Amino acid sequence: MAREVRRVREHPSAVLLVCQLLAVLLYPFLSDSWEGRAVLGVVSMVVVGLALWAVRRTPALNLVAFSLGLPALVFTVLDAALPHNDAIGLTSALLHAPFYFYVSYAMIRYLFHDDHVTHDELFATGAAFTVVAWGFTYVFAAVQIVWPGSFATPGGASDPRGWFELLYLSFTTLTSVGLSDVAPTLAHARSVVMLEQLAGVMYIALVVARLVGLTVRRDR
Repeated sequence: MAREVRRVREHPSAVLLVCQLLAVLLYPFLSDSWEGRAVLGVVSMVVVGLALWAVRRTPALNLVAFSLGLPALVFTVLDAALPHNDAIGLTSALLHAPFYFYVSYAMIRYLFHDDHVTHDELFATGAAFTVVAWGFTYVFAAVQIVWPGSFATPGGASDPRGWFELLYLSFTTLTSVGLSDVAPTLAHARSVVMLEQLAGVMYIALVVARLVGLTVRRDR
């Protein structure tokens, strides 16, 4: 048991990555009830917070994370219980988005803090990528509340898209695969999508390329 606990402590980014991917797989099963959505949202944020604590050696200020994370936990439950309340949904999105972006910043600084690539840093590469996708998902959620009809499906109505649909759009945009059937239809939505496309390209060019180069150099 102690051995497993030690492994978790040594690889917090791996735990975060696995939990984020499990959340993607479990959300369709839990989205039918507000309790399921609330539990999944709270657990995801707690895991992200633990990962941030694990990489606290970076210059990131934990006070900022807690000041955003704790209120976001409260609004996660409120938003799950009252999904059609725009005021709660907007507040939740405005708390979650900077929290996830802050965590991604901390993890990227963790990746760049030295020239030695550890196993956990390799996992952190994927974990930080998923955290960025989560952050843009909440930006999309805020955009469609402020500007209704920002996202639509081809040939379909521009009704508010669900959170999982926006997460799907975020992943396809960040990875630049362009497979999403959800598309931005208004100018504000398109501008945010373009920013995420740029973030995805820069992430591959700067973070992934650097780690690959360091890994090759270490092997040599």
